[in-house]
Amino acid sequence: MKALTTAVSAITLAAAFAAPTFADPAGCDDGEIVIKFSHVTNTDKHPKGIAANLFKERVNAEMDGKACMEVYPSSSLYNDNQVLEAMLQGDVQFAAPSLSKFETFTKVYRIFDLPFMFKNMDAVEAFQQSDTGQAMKDAMVRRGLQGLAFWHNGLKQFSANKPLIHPSDAAGLKFRVQPSDVLVAQMEALGASPQPMAFSEVYGALQTGVVDGQENTWSNIYGKKFFEVQDGVTETNHGLL
Repeated sequence: MKALTTAVSAITLAAAFAAPTFADPAGCDDGEIVIKFSHVTNTDKHPKGIAANLFKERVNAEMDGKACMEVYPSSSLYNDNQVLEAMLQGDVQFAAPSLSKFETFTKVYRIFDLPFMFKNMDAVEAFQQSDTGQAMKDAMVRRGLQGLAFWHNGLKQFSANKPLIHPSDAAGLKFRVQPSDVLVAQMEALGASPQPMAFSEVYGALQTGVVDGQENTWSNIYGKKFFEVQDGVTETNHGLL
């Protein structure tokens, strides 16, 4: 039996050829199809984490014992660097990676990493709902992943332990970035040192000084409490997550 596995984030995605899991984990009954949804945010402060739990409640109510969804927040099952491969193996059916995470599967989402490509979220949503944007959801079908819908976190901001007023202020600083050639080139163009790492590692890296700053959305900065280990945020709205 074949099932649609979904990854949701900047795109809601599914592993198109992964089989559903039949198991008896906590919360699911014998005989139910277990649908695992893995994401990286928390469940009490982040909109995506809250929405994932509401999604689970609706699925479990409406499937009437035929299927059961389990949600694994805060990288508790897989981090964002692991989850897409887990989907292809059939170990996860839904996920919520950011667009940069699809870099090894397709290059079409690089447009969202390009700095200042979109004026605001209205422009982002207009593009994503266009025929061109909707066609992007099929970009990974040949690799076994099917996009279902765009579910973004918003526009990105910079944070650091020093004021970032001019582009030159980033020179010499180490910035955590996602594993994207575009984002690496972006930071190098500023004279900064890009440090690719998983989202779950960012707080600790900021706290210990492994990196000096990072780029993220307001929801991620608040949800993961990066403000506890960063002195300031510069609102730039320079890219999409």
